[in-house]
Amino acid sequence: MRLLLVEDDNEISRMLKGYLENENFEILCAMDGEEALQKFDKSFDLVLLDLMIPKISGMEVLGQIRQKSNVPVIIISAKDTDADKTLGLGLGADDYITKPFSVTEVLARIRAQIRRNTRYSSKAEEKPEVIRAGELVLYPGNYTVTKNGEKVELTAKEFEILKLLMENPKKVYTKEQIYARVWNDAYLGDENAVNVHISRLRNKIEDEPRKPKYVATVWGIGYKFGEIHE
Repeated sequence: MRLLLVEDDNEISRMLKGYLENENFEILCAMDGEEALQKFDKSFDLVLLDLMIPKISGMEVLGQIRQKSNVPVIIISAKDTDADKTLGLGLGADDYITKPFSVTEVLARIRAQIRRNTRYSSKAEEKPEVIRAGELVLYPGNYTVTKNGEKVELTAKEFEILKLLMENPKKVYTKEQIYARVWNDAYLGDENAVNVHISRLRNKIEDEPRKPKYVATVWGIGYKFGEIHE
């Protein structure tokens, strides 16, 4: 697996590079945002990105990566406020690790993201099953969504949230249930991850994100798939 490590702290960069290379990852390092964008290409399996880097900020790097790729991005940052985490997730980061951290935790998060992205990217050999609702068509077998015949570019988590709701259109899911099913992890009470991904999903599939007809809010409970009239 090929990883891009964007970190301007030499000690942290060397530590992570050495540890991950011992785990059979190929690591390419960048010390600032400009170098990161020069080195980035679609052959990387994951990006580890510090936010506080010189020349071009980590948030700007993340935004530019997301314009061309859905590669998993894990932010590693000393910024640990809810606002920073929400902003990072809102721009398309898949995970957020705060400093100080343990290298074993970073490795576990990397493997989890690559595992999910591999599942997301795999193509089914047989004709995929189809779930239709109004203008949306979801193909679970090859992780594709179209709207009015046009492909909608979703991240792995956005797709999994939509798939969960479309497969169970009459069921209302709490944020805790969505987190457990999509993130495959225990819910720690942080609503930001679910809220931000729901918001980004709506921006991509809804005609009017502020008046959603597909991803409906059930006030005081959670979310469900909207009642679509053909």
